[in-house]
Amino acid sequence: MSRPSPLPPGPPPRLQVEYAYDTGVDALLARDDVLAVLGFGDGAPRVGDPRYLRVPLEPYGAAPLEVWHASAPVHAGRDGAIAWACDGQLLFGAIEIEEPEGHAGEGDNSGILLAAEHAYRSLTRFVAGSDYPYMLRAWNYLDAITQGEGDAERYRRFCVGRARGLGDFDASTLPAATAIGRCDQDRTIQVYWLSARSPGTPVENPRQVSAYRYPRQYGPQPPTFARAMLPPPGADMPLLLSGTAAVVGHASRHAGELLAQLEETLANFDALLGAARARAPELPARFGPGTRLKVYVRDRDDLPLVAQALDRHFGDRVPRMLLHAVICRRELALEIDGVHGAG
Repeated sequence: MSRPSPLPPGPPPRLQVEYAYDTGVDALLARDDVLAVLGFGDGAPRVGDPRYLRVPLEPYGAAPLEVWHASAPVHAGRDGAIAWACDGQLLFGAIEIEEPEGHAGEGDNSGILLAAEHAYRSLTRFVAGSDYPYMLRAWNYLDAITQGEGDAERYRRFCVGRARGLGDFDASTLPAATAIGRCDQDRTIQVYWLSARSPGTPVENPRQVSAYRYPRQYGPQPPTFARAMLPPPGADMPLLLSGTAAVVGHASRHAGELLAQLEETLANFDALLGAARARAPELPARFGPGTRLKVYVRDRDDLPLVAQALDRHFGDRVPRMLLHAVICRRELALEIDGVHGAG
């Protein structure tokens, strides 16, 4: 068991996200600037290095490894259930918590609430006690995300557990985030995150109600995340994009219309980039070679349709991967997250 040792601040934060198709995980982890490697699907390797996380979302087509390059040297270790890696400016962390048994009866779904609360209380204490107390980005993957009715729906229960685990928080400082449903029937919540020595700047989308201000119709606890996160001042890092879908205001749009939802999602990104560029005008106005996108698609049969639509829209300008996953609203067919910067 170990915790991140105090390190001198060193140069400004650096983060580059790569989709690696031709390099194996061992070769990537041998590099001393690698902060994290993510493998996707059943074919992803199983590796014990704390910088590696295997995510059971099945990719469509070739399955790259997602690699986070930071500043060397990177130090890594484990503290109980938390795997971590840091470089003096940034910290990658991951935690996986099994849902306790005996909490799924009668449609209660309190198991995911308790697991999310445990995960977020653990990571909140860990981050607060480290040299990297400012959360920039979080990803949440849980099984059967839309199972259950009304306030007992698993996503709504997850939102309650996450908020309880966060404790007292300032909504204006929440990280960017994604919450996506896995399809593997494994009742284990995966949370991984990026935090920093210095705070970033949250960005909201002018086309959307801030998630933490959603009305009561979406559950007893609004989702706790920002739409995007600008990196700390002086950092060599991309804009961190939250999971984004065909939501305008707070309402889902184009139910049953796959490609219309895709177009609405891309319109949301255009507005979000505009809001980010008001603070960071050096950001490119459109997605391009410095962008990396993960595209989550609910129905397996829709994956080739979305792939073809993205080919028409972006050609080969924007690196991306498609993943079979369940979106947190039943009427939404897809969601996209990623990073965006200069190529």
